[in-house]
Parts: sequence; C-alpha cells; structure tokens
Amino acid sequence: MPNFNRRDALKMSAGLAVAAGGFSCIEFAKAGPIEVPTIDKLSVRVIVDSASDIFFRPQEAAGVKTEPGRSSNSLRPLHSEWGLSLLLEPQRGDDKRTFLLDYGWTPEAINGNMELLKIDPSKIDTMIMSHGHFDHWGGLLGFLDKHRKDLPADITMYAGGEDNFCQRYARSGSGELSDYGMLDRRDIAKQNVKLVLCESPVVIGGQAFTTGKIARKSIEKVLPNSMVEFKQKDGAGCNWGHYLPAEMEGKIVPDEHIHEHATCFNLKGKGLIVISSCGHVGIVNSVRQAMEVSGVDKVHAIMGGFHLGPAPADYLTQVVSEIGKLNPDVLIPMHCSGLNFTQEAQRQLPGKVLTTTTGTRITFGI
Repeated sequence: MPNFNRRDALKMSAGLAVAAGGFSCIEFAKAGPIEVPTIDKLSVRVIVDSASDIFFRPQEAAGVKTEPGRSSNSLRPLHSEWGLSLLLEPQRGDDKRTFLLDYGWTPEAINGNMELLKIDPSKIDTMIMSHGHFDHWGGLLGFLDKHRKDLPADITMYAGGEDNFCQRYARSGSGELSDYGMLDRRDIAKQNVKLVLCESPVVIGGQAFTTGKIARKSIEKVLPNSMVEFKQKDGAGCNWGHYLPAEMEGKIVPDEHIHEHATCFNLKGKGLIVISSCGHVGIVNSVRQAMEVSGVDKVHAIMGGFHLGPAPADYLTQVVSEIGKLNPDVLIPMHCSGLNFTQEAQRQLPGKVLTTTTGTRITFGI
C-alpha cells in the first residue's frame, strides 16, 4: 500500500465526495480563525431525544428560554428514543434559515414527531450530520423517502468527514460484536442530496459554522462506545487511506470518532452557542475548537449530547470543573449526557443548567 501525502489526500477526498454528488471542503482549509457570521436569534426545537416529560415546565437562565412542545394530537404522544434530532432556526436581520441536525434512530420517530409538532419540512434548507453513529443517522433515509420532494432541489448535507461512512459495531457485555450500521453514501446520492465532507471548519447558510476536525487537547478521553472497521468494498464503507496508516485496513478497533464535528453559532452580544450532538471527542475539546475556529472567546451556551452517562464519578467531576473554566452562561445537556452529568453540573454550576425533553423549544436572543 503506497503512502499518501497531503496532495494525494486532498485529491482522493474530493474525488470520493464528487462521486457521491458533493465535494470536500478539506480543500479549503486555512490557518487561523475563519470569518464566522453573527446572528440575532436562534430557536432550537428538539424533534427527537431520549426522554419525554408531559409535565415539563418553562425554564429560563441568562436570557435563554425553554418551553414545552406538545403533540398536536392528544391521542398520539411524541415518541422518544435513544438518539437526537434538532431543528435549528437562526435569524440574521431579516434572513431566516432552517437547518436539520441529525435524524434520530428511526424514521418513525423523526417523521412522526415532525407531524405532531407541525414542523413544515419544506422550510428546511440545509441538512447536517454530526457523526456516524446509527442513533444520529438511522432516521435519515426514511426521512428522505418521505420528505425529499418537499426539500429544496439543491439541498446540501454537511458531514464531518469520511469517518461518517465506516462500518460500526456494538459491543455486548460478553464482548461479542453486533452490526451497528454503516451509512452508504450512494443512498444519499440517490436522493439527489449534495454531500459535503468538512474536515475543516465551514460556514453554513451564512449563519452557522462547524468546528471541523476537533483537536484533542484537554484532559478528556473517548469513553467506551462502539467499534469501527476501516474498509471500503464495492463502493460502500469509508476510505481510510487518506487519514490512517495502511495497516489499519480491515481492522475492527475502538471508535475514536475522527471526524465528529460540532455545529456552532455566534449570537450577537452574547457569544458562542456550541451544539455537540454526542461529544465523543470531549465537550471541552469541542468548545475550545469552536473558540479557536471563530476567534470568539465568550461562550454563551453549550448544548447537546456530551456522552458522559458512562463516566466514572471522579472523571465526571473533573470534566464538569473544566467546563466551568469555560464560563458558559448556560449549559443544556441532552441525549447521552447522562443524569449523572446533569446532577454534577447543577452542583458545580448552580443556576446555569437548563433541562429539556422531546418537543422542547429553546430560544436564544430577544
């Protein structure tokens, strides 16, 4: 197997993306912060999350408000499942955009909840995928089957990188492996969705930006989760060659989520809003990456999944302490963050933690 230099890597990455109907913004990497837009408002609707609470009451902290989202049909409840899907609605002046970030585990959950929450799919102008775990893309193809006709003809989906398309496995308590899914990029191309692989930071829709590949500089570590296999066969799988040594071909190893990225906004007068769908690479790492990418030091809100549910108590305490050093105004844990994290964050950062449930709307800005 030949060695790949950077020029070869860029050509290969771009070629694969074009074959899938898109391109790779790794080509446009540059040193230092990128110019990120400033928005005036942001609304986040939790379409799918891991918990439901019909008694959820409005909350507020540092000007950030959460309010319950109820099913429009009293005989059909919103469906919660292990997974995450968020509708992001930023506004900059008179320009309003609608982004769909992640797709939950099943199409039944995302499609059903969109109907019950009266979300109009024709308003969605951009799609984003955080990483290659099934609980974040499992509903994608079913969503497209139902709603592709409602979406813009030239819609684009932004994903973190080639790692999103690797074969993954779940580990049982006995150590046995079971299939945990592999997203085939050809299925996305069949739906005429342009795929953009952004290992480097990129501005989305003139209002959001992504972190790109997240540097791992904090005390955080990837906690045990899935296993991953680096191979490509008959057009499916991930092209490991442009970012891993040749000897990794066909190996099944612990998942390091090489190309997981976070979706971020810069809110006028408030600072950064960093949305980490799972945060396997570390929520502190993710926020620091957003700060470095944007050149913005103030952190307004950290939200999403932080994958700290399985964290040992001493490690959890240390991570929450590191989050505190970032001095966010608000912390909004979801999905895989864990009740243990929420409780520890409330202890260390009193008055800063907001909770959510499936259907919740979160509003930032006046």
